[in-house]
Amino acid sequence: MKKKPLTLALLASTILLTACTDDGDNGQNGLNSLIQQKSLVLGNDDCWSGGTRIESGLDKNQNGELDTNEIQQSSTQCGPNLFAQGVALPYQNLTSFKVNGTTIASPFTLRQGGFGSDVAAHPTNNKQFYAITDRGPNADYNDGVNGAGKIFPMPDYVPKIGLFEVQDDGSIKLIKTILLKDRDGSNISGLPNTAALGGTGETPYDINGNVIAKDPSKPYDPLTNPIKLDDYGLDSEGLAALNDGTFWVSDEYGPHIVHYDANGKEIGRINPFVNDVRNTFTLPQEFSYRRANRGMEGLTITPDQKTLVGIMQSTMDLPTKAVNKSTLTRIVTINLETGKVAQYLYRQEIDANSNSAIIAINDHEFLVLERDGKFLKDDPNIMKHVYRIDLNDATNLEDIATQGDLVQDPKLGLTIAGKTLEQYFINNDKKWEALQALNIQPVSKTLVLDMGKRVSYAHDKMEGLWLINRQTLGIVNDDDMGLWTTNGLEQKYLDNVGMRVDTPTLYIADKLCTRQISQNPYPIRLLPS
Repeated sequence: MKKKPLTLALLASTILLTACTDDGDNGQNGLNSLIQQKSLVLGNDDCWSGGTRIESGLDKNQNGELDTNEIQQSSTQCGPNLFAQGVALPYQNLTSFKVNGTTIASPFTLRQGGFGSDVAAHPTNNKQFYAITDRGPNADYNDGVNGAGKIFPMPDYVPKIGLFEVQDDGSIKLIKTILLKDRDGSNISGLPNTAALGGTGETPYDINGNVIAKDPSKPYDPLTNPIKLDDYGLDSEGLAALNDGTFWVSDEYGPHIVHYDANGKEIGRINPFVNDVRNTFTLPQEFSYRRANRGMEGLTITPDQKTLVGIMQSTMDLPTKAVNKSTLTRIVTINLETGKVAQYLYRQEIDANSNSAIIAINDHEFLVLERDGKFLKDDPNIMKHVYRIDLNDATNLEDIATQGDLVQDPKLGLTIAGKTLEQYFINNDKKWEALQALNIQPVSKTLVLDMGKRVSYAHDKMEGLWLINRQTLGIVNDDDMGLWTTNGLEQKYLDNVGMRVDTPTLYIADKLCTRQISQNPYPIRLLPS
């Protein structure tokens, strides 16, 4: 800290101060004006990227120091954003595979890595964030006999949560890893569930294209050695970190919303399956019609810790796949004290886009990450956006009473003339106008951030949002653990010459335009210009 009398030259270059006057409020003639500089470390509330705070005032007690009650003016000069262009999360190589003549097109290495399906702020440390993996490395495959499914190169992979901390030198450190476990404390897998509990119908295959069976030492047989499934298995995608140290995780299978303690052991569950005895509460049954691999992609909790809010990645198969490529998607809220559910519609910008994250600003406003699936190397017109939405402007579907063509169906939810909302929408030329004519309004949305314009965003799957403060957002991508497939398994590259392997990368977008809202019980609020 530096202290010295304020000179005329310093006045001109920093802050204009009035020092020696004869009015009592401003001190007496002969009092010195002092200025001091304080270094701000990374993670500071005023300058998250660090910097300097300059404070000045009159030395009223004439002790030669600028005491707290003597500070009259203060300004900050923030340091450079070391994460603006992206910094890779730490990873390790897990295993490598060579061409095998069947499933592998070119050699590749799997990375751990994988922490990018969602991100959540640490409740008390604004230099730390949690990130979650999905079900582990996988790729589309069909052996032509046993049906479409996924290759799981590491079928025993355990979905996990990582705690990360940004460092003063611009690097990122992995603090700890939390493996997800069932209620008995055994590690879960990323393998699909049984049909009764949200199974996608995908056949799991091993790295050589063989069906993964219960007994791996014997050939697959649908009767004597059936497919290996896991009713605790998760394709984890959404993450909420609570003030009490526990976590809620949403997935793309059920969809399931699972409550884990601080050590990763399951302590609660919510899903749309009424016969699941593990459930604390039950979602409306229509959510069981989620589109495979596009389930509950985002999850958050309101600042008062009372309400979970989940968002579906894309249009659901409600009631069939024929309706799942539109802009109509759903948001669900669950009161954790009563189990009461509300539903709202979210309007995507492009048919079959992906809603990949949601973060609570307060009890009714949220940030939503909406993206396409394009790589920058293939198309410069990528769409990787963050929007601010407001539930207060939308219709709660659960509040619509049955009358005339509007009927609340116990299995399909709100229907219009016997059709689900997804059916009605895709078969109506007026789309959103037709719903609005029935007083069904989607959430309002305003663009906050366009990552494609801010940086050269090379990744296809922008999936995690970290709300740092009202001007600063962290963005993390899902790298698929470095695995890709075109005509067989291969490395996932971000360029066309095979030099840049995809990896989870943290980008910090700062200096976003904000404004304070009066009488807002939760002061953090991120808004566009």
